[in-house]
Amino acid sequence: MLKRELYLQKIRPFYDSDLIKVLIGIRRCGKSVILKQIISEIKGKGIDEDHIIYINFEDLEYAGIKNEMDLHQYVKTGIKDDNKYYLFFDEIQNVLNFEKAINSFRATFNTSIFITGSNGRLLSGELATELSGRYVSFPIMPFSFREMCEYKGIDNADDTVLLEYVKWGGMPQRFSFGTEEETKVYLTDLYNSIVLRDIVQKSKIKEIDLLNRIVEYLVTNNSQLFSAKSISGFMKSENRELAKETLYNYLSYIVSSFIMTKAQRYDLKGKKVLSTLEKYYLTDTGIGRVKDSAAHVNIGAALENIVYNELLIRGYQVYIGKTLKGVVDFVATKMGEKQYVQVAYLLADETIVKREFGAFDEIKDNFPKYVLSMDKIDFSQNGIIHRNILEFLLEK
Repeated sequence: MLKRELYLQKIRPFYDSDLIKVLIGIRRCGKSVILKQIISEIKGKGIDEDHIIYINFEDLEYAGIKNEMDLHQYVKTGIKDDNKYYLFFDEIQNVLNFEKAINSFRATFNTSIFITGSNGRLLSGELATELSGRYVSFPIMPFSFREMCEYKGIDNADDTVLLEYVKWGGMPQRFSFGTEEETKVYLTDLYNSIVLRDIVQKSKIKEIDLLNRIVEYLVTNNSQLFSAKSISGFMKSENRELAKETLYNYLSYIVSSFIMTKAQRYDLKGKKVLSTLEKYYLTDTGIGRVKDSAAHVNIGAALENIVYNELLIRGYQVYIGKTLKGVVDFVATKMGEKQYVQVAYLLADETIVKREFGAFDEIKDNFPKYVLSMDKIDFSQNGIIHRNILEFLLEK
């Protein structure tokens, strides 16, 4: 089992805090494993097992806990004294009005509470209202490239290893399968469970085929600037009408399920976030194999996707940079720091070199500027740093 130190080191300072610890992310990305690793560390501090209550709401053993009153009663019977109890609730969105029970535990008992969820609306609905200012969230992602190498015991990763990750992504359980066919079956089943359970059922969607077509469009046009007009045109080409309100509702459901993440544009001259022409990136590039019918992987787009995810994992807020003449792939900010990033597959000729390095021409500040590609030769020039993507993804 891979110890996911990148996340644990962020959560540890809150182990004994009365703030609710919320781990959110796509299904099967490893949230349950992280909870169990936290439990192991808490036991290592000398906490008795009878002061740790763990419930996985996808386990049929707890199917009888359907609402806040059921949950409150179950936990209340397990609390015997005034010492601190550590409560762990996995996939808690399956419990109706769970936030009321969580708030009650926090207010009434001496507890430290950890919850996980697979829907982004967990933090935008009643939880945010009931527990405003009383929780801290930790987005969890599938294995990064470096985590995958650690998990598989790969000490000297090469381009072949990276391209395999580009194609099949980092969902932890997919490494249990020996063939590409088995991996695709697993990812297909995962995708279907996300669509059916986290989108169709919860949002009461009737047009499942329409939802799938929108996802397929986003996957096929991965890493491209998105507009409602472009997807409406795509639907018209298939003799389907799509109202703009319906489209944006479906996009919201897709993002909330964590299949994809929306990256907004940032006007580098006006210094403001723009609300049009966003990009959508897959949370895991392997899921792209499920919905993309193309025979070959668009390596350039997939590498851009992977770099975007890596920046998120490292704690950056990531935007698409808008300049007067074009775009910069990423503007990444964190605690007052900023860096600009361009991603390319290969700097194969002078035209591509000029395009990638020239993207920074209008940016006059002194924050670091990077071009990432799979080239082994260093193309750094004019203060712009060229880096090999493999080395970038492997650094700690």
